[in-house]
Amino acid sequence: MNILISGCLLGLKCRYDAKEKKLPEIEKLMELYNLIPICPEQLGGLPTPRIPAERVKDRVITQAGADVTEEYQLGAKEALKIAKLYNCKKAILKEKSPSCGCGKIYDGTFSRNLTDGNGVTTNLLIDNGIEIFGESEIEKFLK
Repeated sequence: MNILISGCLLGLKCRYDAKEKKLPEIEKLMELYNLIPICPEQLGGLPTPRIPAERVKDRVITQAGADVTEEYQLGAKEALKIAKLYNCKKAILKEKSPSCGCGKIYDGTFSRNLTDGNGVTTNLLIDNGIEIFGESEIEKFLK
């Protein structure tokens, strides 16, 4: 089975701070599934590293005040294309991200407070029938 996955969870240095968040269980996961990496921010044309951004209602705004909503929307569309190309029905995405977050995301104040919501990519994938899991749910794939 092919599973879409946030590239930073595989160890790719594609996060806003050019760091990775490699999952300790990634090797075991790779033995069981074909993992298809994406970074919607990069797919949308944003550089790495980049200024942190958070969702503010239906927009994505950087900490410096720039509106990067279009880049996030483009990246989400490209991630969906990849999911369709590889017939991914499930995705494991980076939690809290304005792009990949699922269930809880940062609230747009850059104070590290969380609010209910999803990232731009997560919403588009859900709307297209892809089941989303955050990295804290990875054990569901290892049973």
